[in-house]
Amino acid sequence: MSLADRLAAAKLDRGATTAETKHEALSGTPTRPRRGVDPFADLKRTVHQTLLDSLGPKLYDSRTTQSELESKVRQSLQEVLAQDETPLTATDRTRIAQEIADDILGYGPLEPYLRDSDVTEVMVNGFDAIYVEKAGRLHEVDGRFADEAHLRRTIDKIVARVGRRVDESSPMVDARLPDGSRVNAIIPPLSIDGSLLTIRKFATDPYMVADLVGFGTLTRATADFLERCVRGRLNILVSGGTGAGKTTTLNVLSSFIPGEERVVTIEDAAELQLHQEHVLRLEARPPNIEGKGEVKIRDLVRNSLRMRPDRIVVGEIRDAAALDMLQAMNTGHDGSICTVHANSPRDVLSRVETMVLMAGVDLPVRAIREQVSSAVDVIVHQSRFKDGTRHLTHITEVVGMEGDVITLQDIFLFDHSAGFDDTGRALGTLKSTGLRPRFLEKLASSGVHVDPATFAFEKFGR
Repeated sequence: MSLADRLAAAKLDRGATTAETKHEALSGTPTRPRRGVDPFADLKRTVHQTLLDSLGPKLYDSRTTQSELESKVRQSLQEVLAQDETPLTATDRTRIAQEIADDILGYGPLEPYLRDSDVTEVMVNGFDAIYVEKAGRLHEVDGRFADEAHLRRTIDKIVARVGRRVDESSPMVDARLPDGSRVNAIIPPLSIDGSLLTIRKFATDPYMVADLVGFGTLTRATADFLERCVRGRLNILVSGGTGAGKTTTLNVLSSFIPGEERVVTIEDAAELQLHQEHVLRLEARPPNIEGKGEVKIRDLVRNSLRMRPDRIVVGEIRDAAALDMLQAMNTGHDGSICTVHANSPRDVLSRVETMVLMAGVDLPVRAIREQVSSAVDVIVHQSRFKDGTRHLTHITEVVGMEGDVITLQDIFLFDHSAGFDDTGRALGTLKSTGLRPRFLEKLASSGVHVDPATFAFEKFGR
């Protein structure tokens, strides 16, 4: 069939589809409420299908480079659009061409927001509802998928590239984009109103400590202190709620690790971007369609101990892997760093204790707490404020045991008493409590010294 014949046949289908849509509207058949209708949706669907038919296997030829594929798609796209008789302005023609190219070469209507460096998160609440986060605030955008099937194809394309799958037998999936951006998808029947997709973007150029100081996440003094803690091989837990910026902080802390050390990173979906030369990256694997082949974080932590690591960096501890991580920290693998979901430094200890119990090992609670107090040196807690900014709120030392209780002392605290400005932004900063940490001797034994003036008491309040 020639290109002209394909277009003619597609137009007939387009007309039939439009007629069916009008019939549904007149008949009062209940449909999902739409937030807007793309006047060129039928044209894009026609051109898209015609383009796929004309290019065929060329789209999947492994010998074709990405640049060659893009060139072929754009050339064929212009030819197809030129043969369609629908009257279009130059602006509309350019926009339609870009949207179809994005759909074939990328992730369809998500592409403009993935390219936008100001967007930090993309949330798809259904095929016709896309929200983005900019500067900590949520905004609904005009982009939308053609229908539920279009959204599902895009989700399948994302997860297939990292060897994952999502279907009725496995309706939830964690994946990542090639740049490390975190992806979560959940489909019916678990999501009632259609497929849901969340993408937490990672900057192409990872944030460094100077960026976090500039954002107000921490101060220069606390950044220097944390750098000495990492160089002095203290075991650090980074805690906070969802979206608090734990992974970004973990990435920055990991950048302080000396370049000559052998680092093993372990994650559910690879996100960390370390620049040291000697980094070995491990990623967990979900079960296959037969329910076999799963490799958990805990398995990777145990395996990493046989890889002669100087440091172990775990993206997130959320299950029985906590026991293996504590064992590693207590058996000579000092300087390990990982993140934990928690609401406060004290809550971190309860969370770790609970996760250790998930391992099914019959340990008395006091024994677990002794392991935790011996293994963990510092808790760095981070929060996301109501204005969308993210701040370190606690840098807390794990002192030891008093009876059956793990004792903590705050070295730095966020000054909440400073209040907010007229725009709702927090005026406080991270301030020293005046307490000197007891691990200074441990740092000194590693050749790392901290200026005592770092711990001078800073007055809280306005």
